[in-house]
Amino acid sequence: MTSVLIALPEPRASEIAMGLKNAGIDVVGTTSPDAVTPALLADADAIILPATRTALSGELVGTCDSAGVRIVVLGASESRLLSRYGLPQALPEDADAWQIADALSEETPVVAASAPASPHRIIAVWGPQGAPGRSTVAIQLATELSRTARRCALVDADTVAPSLALLLGLGDDAPGLAAACRRAEFGGLDAAELGRLSAPVETSSGSVEVLAGLNRPSRWPELSADRVSATLRVCRDWADATVVDVSAAFDAYEEISDDLAGPRRHAATTAVLREADVIIAVSAADPLSISRFLRDHAELRALVGPTAHICVVVNQVRPGPLGIDARGQIRRALEQFAGITDIAFLPLDQRAADAALLHARPMADVTPRSALVAAVRRLANHLEPSPMPARTRATAGSSRESSRAARWLRRVRAVPEASRRGSDPEWAS
Repeated sequence: MTSVLIALPEPRASEIAMGLKNAGIDVVGTTSPDAVTPALLADADAIILPATRTALSGELVGTCDSAGVRIVVLGASESRLLSRYGLPQALPEDADAWQIADALSEETPVVAASAPASPHRIIAVWGPQGAPGRSTVAIQLATELSRTARRCALVDADTVAPSLALLLGLGDDAPGLAAACRRAEFGGLDAAELGRLSAPVETSSGSVEVLAGLNRPSRWPELSADRVSATLRVCRDWADATVVDVSAAFDAYEEISDDLAGPRRHAATTAVLREADVIIAVSAADPLSISRFLRDHAELRALVGPTAHICVVVNQVRPGPLGIDARGQIRRALEQFAGITDIAFLPLDQRAADAALLHARPMADVTPRSALVAAVRRLANHLEPSPMPARTRATAGSSRESSRAARWLRRVRAVPEASRRGSDPEWAS
């Protein structure tokens, strides 16, 4: 006889428990979704959970896998959430006990199909406290992605210290993300409305649509998790690539509060990290920043799950605080304490950073030959899903790039470039 633990809110849990007992299934107990413990799973063969991100955490799924407990999900959910953990398709939220019993009796449940890879991506730029350069990386990354994207968007979702508008010379009184979130809550947000609320910034690489952040951090309650998630879903239809700058804190444990219905201080950051297809995790290249990064990276993994795509970027690399072999020391520390082996390094270029601040422009516009600009360009190409080189896509069909001399020059440059990538430890990882 199958033994089932029901982890659903009341009175739904008691209703299903009574029906399953009538269907000949042993119910070992009922509990709330956030109160499941290994002790409750000890006598269960299966567990019934709601299809929500709070219930389907990576920790709970791992505990069920270790105990050999099968997971049955009820309710509407995105297939991406279920396929992330290899779970079967969710049953309807109002499924009766006999439908659940039939699902429990299936020897080979239908696994939720993975969501098709979409070129419309959400890229979150996150980093721990201490100004590791999140906003700088976000601006340069969006600039490089605009070379190939039909439309590239840059969103400031930092509820602690929003800065993208000022760094790009835009007014801080634009409606921006807060207005988009208000419209998304009532279903009035679409691609056309996002285009009206954003501010286009023309760069040397192409146009970037900037959705400005809050002009006062005290307005953070306007960026609730539901509003931000709804806005990002519209952004997928609006832009090919959406780069989102978020704050350092996401406070996975901030729900331990007396006011469960109140707003969460860092709900916007949490929502963006959970919705993102790629997370650019930025750390500065100094002992204090690396220590903070290692601590917060573990909490980030617990928040987004073990299968989320996290790209680790170490910014402001220079020999000063770590000695001559700064990259080697950082590699060994991240691999030893966090198991991170795939790392991208961005060099410190203070002159380029100062010029960008002076002109309120991306570095690629004011210092195109900067080593930092080149490193971010390699990072953007590494994230690009298409195998075609960015330069070929950006100049395809032009007479300048199709001449005999240009083709010969590209072939000559390709040989040392391939040799350099093969020998550079940055590309060997």
